[in-house]
Amino acid sequence: MQGKVKWFNAEKGFGFIEREGGKDVFVHFSAIQMDGFKTLEEGQLVEFDIVEGERGPQAANVVKA
Repeated sequence: MQGKVKWFNAEKGFGFIEREGGKDVFVHFSAIQMDGFKTLEEGQLVEFDIVEGERGPQAANVVKA
């Protein structure tokens, strides 16, 4: 699935991804698949899976689109 980063707080390590035709999806830094410091930029296009977390749907396997 593709989406766009709505916002991401690097200090707290989480944010939200906007997806077309659906609700925003929570993303935690541990779901980002990249080397080094794991962060996302506002407006960045990403691809991701959705998994059911403790508090509802959240992004997994997040990579730059």
